[in-house]
Amino acid sequence: MTARPRAVRLGRRSVAALVLVSVIGVAAFGWPLLADPGSGLAHSADAPWLFALLLPLLLAVVMATIADGSEGLSAKSVAMLGVLAAAGAALRPLGGGTAGIEPMFFLVALSGRVLGPGFGFSLGALTMFASALLTGGVGPWMPFQMLSMGWVALGAGLLPGAAALRGRGELVLVAGYGAVASIAYGTVMNLQGWPYLGGMSSGVSFVPGDPLTDNLARFAAYCLATSLGWDVPRAVLTAVLVLTLGPFVLRALRRATRRAAFGAPVGFGAADGGPESGASRPPRVPRQPR
Repeated sequence: MTARPRAVRLGRRSVAALVLVSVIGVAAFGWPLLADPGSGLAHSADAPWLFALLLPLLLAVVMATIADGSEGLSAKSVAMLGVLAAAGAALRPLGGGTAGIEPMFFLVALSGRVLGPGFGFSLGALTMFASALLTGGVGPWMPFQMLSMGWVALGAGLLPGAAALRGRGELVLVAGYGAVASIAYGTVMNLQGWPYLGGMSSGVSFVPGDPLTDNLARFAAYCLATSLGWDVPRAVLTAVLVLTLGPFVLRALRRATRRAAFGAPVGFGAADGGPESGASRPPRVPRQPR
């Protein structure tokens, strides 16, 4: 019987680092909605740079995962992480940001599905980091992009039926998740920049100190008026790519995971027939004279 591929496990340090960076990330995304207008923070033009501190925290998640020993990323999984991050970074410029066409989402979602939530989060963050360096998209928004893409891949790794669900049902599940996650990614990234945009209509602009429900209503109107035309095509493309290319990508990822045998114990022993192997040597036959 063929062994099922095993996802990369999350160790205790990895879970702690992932929870910490996620909590800080949620606060970084949502704090303007709750900031006191008299605090001087609500209109701080350089506030996004403060949250660039998310970058070392995101890298700390990857390092904690690697440092978790047998429960973390082994040399083989680090190599796979690098290959997949490079592939995802190469896919991002193909769409050029045109109408939200970003083919990297389907690869990140499928990788998170096969390799687990911890590996997926690290992959999503590193893929966005590498693609930002590749496309010149480095700025105060980059840590937020890394965090959001990490959440996309982490969610794919937490989808049900990872051990048993296969075939068309799995593709539909991942495609549906990919479509929803693509729209959620755009919405969350809107929240990162929306409070700092000026000169907008009062019906869609952020008003510091207003009730949360009023600001959320204006934020919804802002998303509908600005980014929905990018988010929906991204969601459609992600779902289509998962349904069409998903079987081949899933098969390749599972084959590579099975051969890598993540989490398998490594042991060393003497070669068969060696002096320490315990195997008896065959009797020596004397050479006959000619």
